[in-house]
Amino acid sequence: MNALNRRDVVASLLERRDGLLVVAGLGAPAWDCTAAGDHPLTFPLWGAMGSACMIGLGLALAQPKRRVLVVTGDGEMLMGMGSLATIGLQKPPNLSIVVLDNEAYGETGGQTSHTSATADLVGVARACGIGDSRAISTLTEVETFAKAVHDVSVGPRFANVKIASANLERILPSRDGTYIVNRIRGDLGFQPI
Repeated sequence: MNALNRRDVVASLLERRDGLLVVAGLGAPAWDCTAAGDHPLTFPLWGAMGSACMIGLGLALAQPKRRVLVVTGDGEMLMGMGSLATIGLQKPPNLSIVVLDNEAYGETGGQTSHTSATADLVGVARACGIGDSRAISTLTEVETFAKAVHDVSVGPRFANVKIASANLERILPSRDGTYIVNRIRGDLGFQPI
């Protein structure tokens, strides 16, 4: 497997974020987004396995002029695969999804995930109506996808990025749910709850 460094992938995706709303999936995706630079428009998930894409869809529909990027892992995407059908039906042009696919369930001990064998997440996304669905295996392709994320006239888009299984230092976002929600609400111009 030609596998990329997940921190390099996420850093490339978030390098020129310019107001991009980011939903960071449970575990490594949240740590990697935080490692790329903690930001008030990043919404890291704690204990919401399988929910990243649906939260991203909700943000994309509620904020149609804003770009929304979901960064999640293969285990969470497998758990929330049905969300791709809803996204394919709703077709929010401002939503992009990146799956960091290390072919393992990192949160539960590194067991081999189905993406190492028969599960084709790009094929599933296409079958659900997400026409711009691609497999990515180079940083050049990541950079090209990162540029496409800024185009809100077409979408949604989906990318499955093969990454190396690496046990990297955990750079943790805040675990304070009220703080996380109020921080993103404040940056979007809403009152705290």
